[in-house]
Amino acid sequence: MLLHGLGATGEVWEDVVRDWHGSWLVPDLPGHGRSGRIDRYSFGSLAAAVAEVVPREPVTVVGHSLGGVVALTLASGWFGVDVTRCVGVGIKVRWTDEELAKAASLAARPAKVLATEEEAAERASRMAGVPVRHGVSEVDGGWAPSLDVRAFGVGRPDLPGLVMAAKAEVVLAAGENDPMCPREHLEELVPEPVVFPGVGHNAHVESPSSVGLLLGQPAR
Repeated sequence: MLLHGLGATGEVWEDVVRDWHGSWLVPDLPGHGRSGRIDRYSFGSLAAAVAEVVPREPVTVVGHSLGGVVALTLASGWFGVDVTRCVGVGIKVRWTDEELAKAASLAARPAKVLATEEEAAERASRMAGVPVRHGVSEVDGGWAPSLDVRAFGVGRPDLPGLVMAAKAEVVLAAGENDPMCPREHLEELVPEPVVFPGVGHNAHVESPSSVGLLLGQPAR
């Protein structure tokens, strides 16, 4: 199962799973893409919603950024999902009070309505940091990103606690040039993080074959 980051949709994993011969599940997180909204956004509420669609069998969960925190939350076993391997890519480890305040401010802003689908897709892509086609919805007065901006208020994750609670093998990875997730920050959580050379925060989009190698896919 592959979980996207804040503002994105499951489509960002297309190139990772393109040649995958096993079974896979790529949902849109609540409040994103074509998934419905929830009353309150927390790592637990997101994990609980995702758990509802996971088959009751052992699963590897790969998550990017916010999706990586949700993956770690699922790996705790608290939500009835049997996670055997958890791969977190580009998870932001350190948060300043200023960064959290900015995120809370974004969560409180009203959604912006735009005149055309193309404008909404452009804004949705800027918010996600990657191109998204399925991240817009038609609304009264025009078009808007599907992202429920309240998800920005999810808060600071307790990453040391989640890593300790995980009942699965935990692998943390990031792009070599990811300013949000430098290697030394990941080393606070795991002794040997994986670093993808030459890529930034969205390693799964910039170098999908690198992420695929963590899943046992042959290089292509």
